[in-house]
Amino acid sequence: MFLFYKTGVLSYAQVESIKTFVLSFGIYAPIIFIVLFTLAPLIFFPDGILALAGGLIFGFAWGSVYIIVGALCGGTLSFYLARLYGKKMHEKLAHEKLINFQKSVKKHGFVMILLLRLVPLVPFNIISYSAGFSTIRYRDFFFATFLGMLPGVLVYSNIGAQSLSFGSHEFYISVGLLVVLVVVSMILKQRVKKRLEAYEK
Repeated sequence: MFLFYKTGVLSYAQVESIKTFVLSFGIYAPIIFIVLFTLAPLIFFPDGILALAGGLIFGFAWGSVYIIVGALCGGTLSFYLARLYGKKMHEKLAHEKLINFQKSVKKHGFVMILLLRLVPLVPFNIISYSAGFSTIRYRDFFFATFLGMLPGVLVYSNIGAQSLSFGSHEFYISVGLLVVLVVVSMILKQRVKKRLEAYEK
């Protein structure tokens, strides 16, 4: 909705109508949103789009809560699908980078997942599936995911919440925070890349 609104595909009134329609489900609206977020990894649907929609529909505070719950549920689903049923898939997909990732996670599981979650440039679902293929404990995966995704969730949710107030100070602050997040993510991505390359030697 956010992208369609910004590109002119949907008007302000249409976006408001969609928002009103979703909220008309009452207490079931957040449940439906969380279920959609949980199932999104099955079709590799971009979690960033859902996060923006969550902020737009439910506002910054509740949107952030629902995004976090949905992302944790989706990450857990991906993790256990990979761990329980992904052995054959792992054998087919196993290549140098995945093997190096597993070595790194085996030695620095919590820190590695935390760093990757702090980098929104790395697909959320890919990290969850890859972690499931590794030997990391679910507890470490869960808490690293929770802590690592917080900055991104708050920024995306805030942009979604402010998206219909285009031109306001709050909107530009949200965009500024996104730029900061992307820059920091690029720096962290290089650190993760170097760590993975270290295992290739």
